[in-house]
Amino acid sequence: MSLKDHNEVDGMPPSRFPSAEILSMLAISNSGFVFDPVSGASYTVNASGLAILDLLRGGCAGVEEAVGKLGEAFDAPAGVLERDVIEFAARLRALFR
Repeated sequence: MSLKDHNEVDGMPPSRFPSAEILSMLAISNSGFVFDPVSGASYTVNASGLAILDLLRGGCAGVEEAVGKLGEAFDAPAGVLERDVIEFAARLRALFR
């Protein structure tokens, strides 16, 4: 999927993340296990997903900021990181509305 396909994801701009308040309620282990105490659902995320969640819970507000910080931690082109952040944001929005 190209970045052009991400102009709008599920009716919202691609930079829209669930609020830090919603994400702060999640229990997240260092191994990537995520538990939502509200729904009782559990998930697993890989290292990049864990890094994105950490950034969002720390107040990161947009795709550009997330891509910049992830670029410091992961050896990947900015375009790949941007795509990953946008796709992850869409998944988070679908799970935590």
